[in-house]
Amino acid sequence: MSTALRQTGAALRLMIALTVLTGILYPGLVWAVAHVPGLESKAEGSVVTVNGQAVGSELIGVDLTAADPNHDPWFHTRPSATASDPLGVGDPSTSAASNLSADNPKLVQLVQARKEAIAQREGVDPSQVPPDAVTASASGLDPAISPAYAYLQVPRVARENGLSEAQVRQIVDGNLHGRGAGVLGEPTVTVLDLNIAVQKLTHH
Repeated sequence: MSTALRQTGAALRLMIALTVLTGILYPGLVWAVAHVPGLESKAEGSVVTVNGQAVGSELIGVDLTAADPNHDPWFHTRPSATASDPLGVGDPSTSAASNLSADNPKLVQLVQARKEAIAQREGVDPSQVPPDAVTASASGLDPAISPAYAYLQVPRVARENGLSEAQVRQIVDGNLHGRGAGVLGEPTVTVLDLNIAVQKLTHH
């Protein structure tokens, strides 16, 4: 047998072995591990369901749009850099940041516009609007906001849903997440959880 034939045979055997290993065995192992009880939900996108219906994901923030902007019943997420206007709804299928520096005139103007729009929506002075309410995250799809931004929205959400502020504040209190491992990051509250809890109270 010539050297060329031996090398060709060895190459074919290696190709078949790697195909089986990386194309069948490895994907099969990953699939099996992903469906271990307790891991399946995370592997499938951490989908949140209500009455058997998928309503969102724990990992992706989706900003709901009110049918009437003057009567907005929803808690809102952080702004998205993919939105066409300051507080417009971003595209949840696209993850992107603005890449503008902190002193970029365009970003400064955008932040000011967001601050004024949120202050008007919530009926407060612009100085009361917290930083995370006017700055987009690196992904633009953060599912959580700061407790300060959640509490700022309580009066409007209560009013537009026919609830008391105490009821809505209790919802925020019950959905607060502390720092990771007790020291990492800042406390947060997931917007989807808040909106689901409000809907349950109002039976929407």
